[in-house]
Amino acid sequence: MVSEVFILVPALLGLKGNLEMTLASRLSTQANLGRMDTPSEMWRMVIGNLALVQCQATVVGFLASMAAVIMGWIPDGVFEVQHAFLLCASSLVTASIASFVLGVIMIAVVLLSRKCSINPDNVATPIAASLGDLTTLSLLAGVSSALFNSLDKQIWLAPSIILVFLVLLPIWIMIAKRHPITREVLYRGWTPVISAMGISSLGGLILDYTVSSFPGIAVYQPVINGVGGNLVAVQASRISTSLHQTADPGCLPTHLDRLCVSPCTSFFSKDNHARTSRVLMLLVVPGHLIFIYMITYVKAGHTSPSPLFVCIYMLAASLQVFLLLYIARILIHWMWTRSIDPDNSAIPYLTALGDLLGTALLAVGFQFLYVIGDKDSDVGD
Repeated sequence: MVSEVFILVPALLGLKGNLEMTLASRLSTQANLGRMDTPSEMWRMVIGNLALVQCQATVVGFLASMAAVIMGWIPDGVFEVQHAFLLCASSLVTASIASFVLGVIMIAVVLLSRKCSINPDNVATPIAASLGDLTTLSLLAGVSSALFNSLDKQIWLAPSIILVFLVLLPIWIMIAKRHPITREVLYRGWTPVISAMGISSLGGLILDYTVSSFPGIAVYQPVINGVGGNLVAVQASRISTSLHQTADPGCLPTHLDRLCVSPCTSFFSKDNHARTSRVLMLLVVPGHLIFIYMITYVKAGHTSPSPLFVCIYMLAASLQVFLLLYIARILIHWMWTRSIDPDNSAIPYLTALGDLLGTALLAVGFQFLYVIGDKDSDVGD
């Protein structure tokens, strides 16, 4: 058994998810700017972005596997070379295939949205986030199982796979450098993705500390983080597209007189972003009610969905999304004034912050329920 694969899963999912959502946001912006309307422009954008995500997937897959190997080696002090090769090869194959498949799907979604007069900002990033985890997990399970079964008979297989990906990496870089949009991401798009992994890991530490006392949190943590990340990704993509359409990098749009605005202005003014924020906030409660019902229906956890539990959970979820939408507005405009393209940088920070806020608020909610006397088995004994 290669226990390090359990360490690999959250790191790989987090890193790959950010790649898919930034790809969706980038393509949505270019489509809304009319830069994918002709066949020649479309194919240049498609080839450049597919090469870029292959390059990113190779680096991300390697980093995630190295993190899993190191974290698995530290507690026991035992280093298995074959296990390290297995993890690295599984991670590279999974990240590469998932990136290609999801990249093609994202391109199809964006182009179809344009033809149907639907703003791709509203659909591409949530689809990327939803399909990304499912595709990556399924591939990782299949690839790692196949490589594990070949450890004794074909010990050369995993190292050969790693070598092939290292040889292909310069080719992907050369292709991606030919397009100005993807060339910029090659140079400036790594810091947000890797920094986001560090922020998300703080949420993982909170979860690891909390789940021993409150097992029920493990069922609801992916839900609250997933919903929050999807909603803020929609807002981030829309704000980024608006800035590309109305202002030059480094300058705020003419209707904005300052960078930092109050929460009241951010949610209750008459501009489009405030209206979108209000609509997204209205989706929080009904969306989470559906997920709570589904969790209860399939008996995924034993935490009783009592009125008090639902109220505390909804309060945590609403506060998370409220903070994320407010931070998104300020962060994206700040990035724009620094000539940083928010399509490539904002979503990784926001989704990682969503993971941290969601896990922390959920932990506080479970602790509060326990303190006031809720002794449900999944809340705490």
